[in-house]
Amino acid sequence: MPHKYAVIGNPVDHSLSPAIHAEFARATGHDIAYGRVLAPLDGFRAAVLKFRDEGGSGLNVTLPFKHEAWHLSSTRSGFALAAGAVNTLAFKGGEIVGHNTDGIGLVRDLTRNLRVPVRGKRVLLMGAGGASYGVMEPTLREQPQSLVVANRTLEKAIALVGHFEKLQQYALEGIAARPYDALAGTQFDIVINATSAGLEDAMPPVPDSVFAPGALAYDMVYVKRTPFIQFAQEHGARASDGLGMLVEQAAESFFIWRGVYPETRAAIAMLRRQMQK
Repeated sequence: MPHKYAVIGNPVDHSLSPAIHAEFARATGHDIAYGRVLAPLDGFRAAVLKFRDEGGSGLNVTLPFKHEAWHLSSTRSGFALAAGAVNTLAFKGGEIVGHNTDGIGLVRDLTRNLRVPVRGKRVLLMGAGGASYGVMEPTLREQPQSLVVANRTLEKAIALVGHFEKLQQYALEGIAARPYDALAGTQFDIVINATSAGLEDAMPPVPDSVFAPGALAYDMVYVKRTPFIQFAQEHGARASDGLGMLVEQAAESFFIWRGVYPETRAAIAMLRRQMQK
């Protein structure tokens, strides 16, 4: 009997996770069944427990349930502790163990796939929502020169920076919160868009002066060429979407569940081909 896994969210029919994990299972020879669970907005806990009690071994968690998953977890592991959000659940005996693999996925995509080291770089992180909370600690542990969080609502950026203040020693020049209009004249080597603006064909009000020569502009949105990516390329930056991050965070989930870290290049290439059709 295959071990049962799924992605849970609302909506969830768009998720690429089943295709990714099917490729991982094929490549590693593991016998798994991976599906989708549409949870009612007010019924996340019940849906998780039902899946577990019916023999499920683990779940990936997508919007809007990552914070609920953090609270549901009886044990929180690794980066989930500080993130306040969980995107991977593992059922071990009577425990529900919560993990957050988003930040690992981002760092691995940057450093392994795109060959852009974070160490010693000036990093701008745009957005102060759940996605930013999920990637802050892994990014800081790569020891950037500095990390600035920009957000339309400055108070939210200040709260995010304050939440990770104990980790600021990992950045040589520390971490800071800024409104977008205070970024003019400051350049960054890596500019990460962790907002969902691209899904609505919008982009954060970032000045065009933020891109240092040779800068990488990274948008976590992966379903289309976003205005931010187009903007960055028009102003001389190298640009990437978040498809690699999606696959890399899934690979970390697979490792948590199965004890094997799958090779990711084939899955990334497969999804690129599907998106181009």
